[in-house]
Amino acid sequence: MKYYLAPLEGVTSHIYRRAYHTCFCPMDKYFTPFLVPHTKRGFNSRERREILPENNPGMYLVPQIMSNDADGFLKIEEKLREYGYEEVNLNLGCPSKTVVSKNRGSGFLSKTEELDRFLDQIYRGTKGKISIKTRIGRYSPDEFEEILRIYNQYPVEELIIHPRVQQDFYKNRPNLEVFARAMKESRIPVCYNGDIFTPEDEKRLEEKFPDLSCVMLGRGIIRNPGLLGEIEGSGKASAEQLRKFHDQIFHDYQENSMGEKQVLFKMKELWSYMGTMFPEKGKALKSIRKSEKYDRYQAAVEEILG
Repeated sequence: MKYYLAPLEGVTSHIYRRAYHTCFCPMDKYFTPFLVPHTKRGFNSRERREILPENNPGMYLVPQIMSNDADGFLKIEEKLREYGYEEVNLNLGCPSKTVVSKNRGSGFLSKTEELDRFLDQIYRGTKGKISIKTRIGRYSPDEFEEILRIYNQYPVEELIIHPRVQQDFYKNRPNLEVFARAMKESRIPVCYNGDIFTPEDEKRLEEKFPDLSCVMLGRGIIRNPGLLGEIEGSGKASAEQLRKFHDQIFHDYQENSMGEKQVLFKMKELWSYMGTMFPEKGKALKSIRKSEKYDRYQAAVEEILG
């Protein structure tokens, strides 16, 4: 089984990826949070930091692009090739209302004629590999039959399927019936994504889909960075691993020319996920949420990880 780290805007930055890759069971592929093509300029400083190879050492990194404009997509893909990237990923999965209102991400899935034309243009124009991360529709799972028919016409490198519709956001259960049909009918290699929070979740998935060869882990790995190690049989992450992981992220955010308030905001966002590992540490987690200075924050972290 191959395992990928799903991109999560605001969390899985190059700083997070580097710390994860150093401290825990490495992923087969990592994906950047989405890049949006700009009409009049190249990458801004934040985007450049995300894609610089020296900021992602030892990883197979795939930049993710969100666009419904073929020319813009191909221009940003060409710029990424200058950095050495031979594969990019098209985001057709983001359920954010802001994104969907612009017919991007999973909002593009309801515009099947436009989507078909877009894919025709980018696959005709590309010089590299393009994989797709998708939901199964915008409003109804019934939409996926037509969406998959469209995908099957093109040389998609890989199809990463999150079997929810846009309007589910992250509620309800992934639709495994639709995913089963996709496994059967897709001409493209398929990867599963969605609600793998425990080793038991992953085992049940493998039992249900014995031919599945790839899983993308998202919120589950951010809640518990040791999850892949548990899945592969090496046991739970140690306190030392978690402390090293935390300290590297905390240090690197400070080194990244961020002010104290911004660093704490990023760390609180991370703890909003990781805190689920420590239900007995409610008081310390509350101190993290309320901290406005490093000393109070570090004292709360010490209480949890010390």
